[in-house]
Parts: sequence; C-alpha cells; structure tokens
Amino acid sequence: MRNAELKPFFFEAGERAVLLLHGFTGSSSDVRMLGRFLEKNGYTSHAPHYKGHGVPPENLIVTSPDDWWKDVLQGYETLKNAGYEKIAVAGLSLGGVFALKLALHKPLKGIVTMCSPMTMRTTDKMFEGVIKYAYDYKRFEGKKEDQIEQEIEEIRAKGMPSLPELQQLIVDVRSELDMIYAPILVVQSKNDEIIDPNSAHTIYTEVESLQKEIKWFEESSHVITLDKEKQQLHELILNFLESLDWE
Repeated sequence: MRNAELKPFFFEAGERAVLLLHGFTGSSSDVRMLGRFLEKNGYTSHAPHYKGHGVPPENLIVTSPDDWWKDVLQGYETLKNAGYEKIAVAGLSLGGVFALKLALHKPLKGIVTMCSPMTMRTTDKMFEGVIKYAYDYKRFEGKKEDQIEQEIEEIRAKGMPSLPELQQLIVDVRSELDMIYAPILVVQSKNDEIIDPNSAHTIYTEVESLQKEIKWFEESSHVITLDKEKQQLHELILNFLESLDWE
C-alpha cells in the first residue's frame, strides 16, 4: 500500500483541471483524498512529486527548492500536454507557496492555499521536520531501531544545505503577493503546529485578487487535508472551484 500511496497521480475526469501540490517532506498521499473527491465531482487532478520526496530521506537532503520548482512547472506542463487548458492550483503548506509562485508565472483559473507559510522557522526547526520524515520513512520500511538510529545520525551529520534557500523562497514569494490577481481561497487551521497561522492573513490581505476568501478551521492541525475536517475542506474547495470563471 505504501508504494501505491507514494506515487504521483493523475485522475482524469472533466475538462477543468486542478494541479495539487504537497508540502515539504510530504507526498501525493497528502492530497490523494482531495484528488479522488474532485474526480467524483468532474474535475481532473494531477499531483506531482517534488524531487527527493516520497523516497528515502538520504535523497531529500541533497535536493533544493529549485529542483522542486521545476517539478511544479513540469506538473503544470503535464496537464497542458494532456490537453487541459483550464487549470487551477491547490497547495498544502509549501505547496501553497508554490501555488502562489505559479500564479506569478502561468495563467491560472484560481488558487487555493492550505496552511501555507509566509514566514519560516529557523533552519534548525526545519531540519527537525526532515529528521521526523526520516524516522517515519525508515519505520515504514520495517528497519530495526538500532539501524534507524545509525542512519539518522548519518543524516544529521550531513545536514540539508538547501534549507536557507527554502527560507528565501518564501521571502521572495511574499514580496510579490501584490502581483497576484487570480481568484484565491486561503485556508488555515487555527491549531497549526507547524507554521504561524497569521500567514493566512498575510496572503489574504496582500494579494490583489478581486475574488478572495479566507476560511479558518477550528479542529484541524497542519496537514489539514488528512485531518478530521477534511470533508468540510473538500466541500469548501469544490464550492470555490464552482464559483470560478472557467470559460
């Protein structure tokens, strides 16, 4: 099951398409249920994987935001090359940052950001997320704890040199929010344990979109797409997509 969950997906339905973008250290499994929901409601969706994600953490720590951005652009082109001209984007966490960046470079029918940061913790805090991913991945692989500890220490020793670039990416996107005009839905959990929820206010107030909405969820954590309010989230996103001008 794990391998099936950690593959990019492309669910073809109607002519309206949504590019679904996962978060840092995440994978397509973070947005798979949303993709299936959209498929049932007539929307095509595609969720690419960023380089180094959904694979052993040793591969992740040698990648950078430039690599991941190329994968976002390739995901957009995958939809275009399959004949989809009407494209919206929805991103979780870092995926929402990339969704905003994509709006600066490509024509989009609409944007959804979910628990997306506009400020970034220290690189030490960010690296803790990498270590957690490493533990989770290796336990899923069924490795013994002593072997896991040894491999984690090797990862700690190497570090992840590109984390300052991730901080800069967020700074750069924030500085250009006033150049975004596409309709936008900003979603944020009040119980977000990873990012500052005030980031949602920043996105909502600084984009120049004439059609914009902000929605707060009371009971969900950072990975809102998999939490207890996911059904309400699905319906909210569908209603937003239905409100867009797809012509």
